[in-house]
Amino acid sequence: MTKIEEARKGIVGESIKVVAERENVSPEFLLEGLCEGRIVIPWNRLREIKKPCGIGEGLRTKVNANIGTSPDVCDVELEVKKLKAALDAGADTVMDLSTGGDIGEIRRRLISICDVPFGTVPIYQAGIEAIERYGAIVKMREEDIFEAIREHARDGVDFMTIHAGLTMKGVERLKKQGRLTDVVSRGGTFLIGWMLHNERENPLYEKFDLVLEIAREYDITLSLGDGLRPGSIMDSSDRAQIEELLTIGELVDRAREACVQVIVEGPGHVPLDEIQASVLLEKKVCKGAPFYVLGPLVTDIASGYDHIAGAIGGAIASASGADFLCYVTPSEHLSIPSPEDVEEGVIGAKIAAHAGDMVKGIKGAMEWDEEMSKARKNLDWERQIKLSINPDKARRIHDRYPSRGVGCSMCGKYCAVELINQFLRGEG
Repeated sequence: MTKIEEARKGIVGESIKVVAERENVSPEFLLEGLCEGRIVIPWNRLREIKKPCGIGEGLRTKVNANIGTSPDVCDVELEVKKLKAALDAGADTVMDLSTGGDIGEIRRRLISICDVPFGTVPIYQAGIEAIERYGAIVKMREEDIFEAIREHARDGVDFMTIHAGLTMKGVERLKKQGRLTDVVSRGGTFLIGWMLHNERENPLYEKFDLVLEIAREYDITLSLGDGLRPGSIMDSSDRAQIEELLTIGELVDRAREACVQVIVEGPGHVPLDEIQASVLLEKKVCKGAPFYVLGPLVTDIASGYDHIAGAIGGAIASASGADFLCYVTPSEHLSIPSPEDVEEGVIGAKIAAHAGDMVKGIKGAMEWDEEMSKARKNLDWERQIKLSINPDKARRIHDRYPSRGVGCSMCGKYCAVELINQFLRGEG
């Protein structure tokens, strides 16, 4: 049985018990969310996960870190370092987006040492192997796509990005719409090229039942990818994006009918004033399915600082109801990320997620800030460092310059907190 089937029978399995304890919610709460499709627990039945997580309504906003090789930088040991950097920084999930080297071996190496849910994008492997076998992505066979999905499932992948909402109708809408940056989704580009060359419908849409069959067998969570997501602020919330979302909403219904867990991916590049509407629209169209957003980036000019632009958008998205944030690193749009970039990206997204959780009233979120405020009032430096989202960095900065007073080196003996404590006690 899949987790949805177990939930509908009221069975409290091991995944429910572990996630309920980690989330500080009742097993019954999770069962209800799973039954209705508002919560997912990505966990391939072939895997053991030390740190599983639930994603969805009423749960802490989760953060995903993307890693993976490229044709230009293919170093498996570097990817291992990036994986460890993501886990050490507190990523809730990790996705391998490798496009260089032996993709299967890289995936299996990474998944063997990953203790959180692990995701992939099978169309990458199918497309790249088509180039090697036939000379071009557009010569890829339908069977290659589904075999890649099966291979990833057999390897224990917990959730997969599947661009099944991308249709010929959507491509025609894209052509009529006209965009500044056209398509920036790599998987979307692979499929659009194949569809136009072969003058055929997207196999992932046309044979979505086969996708569901594979997902059901391994109890994989489908992450319905947004192949037509906007790649610039100029293209946000356009007809092509909404066309794909409407199709995805129908696929969500079909996945739930098949007892397959499903989440929905979203943009992308979105100006501040459109983020809330984007989240609310997805929740309405997809009937409360967990929403997974990349950033979103609120400006296009933050090269080198896109993790900040993404964190700004992520905080608003989380507060508006988004459930899952894909991090953005400082190297976005510029280069493959380093382990240091991965750490910065995860921390930025975690701050955004927590800021949203306080607004959503997630258990423990506001209490964490309250404890930090108490520690600051008491000038309890050890407690402050322990409560920081990155204690190691907080300690390094605090210890950088010694203080001559009880405060930090910013104010020294003129520390406002210490002085006001004296004044209010009548000692000043």
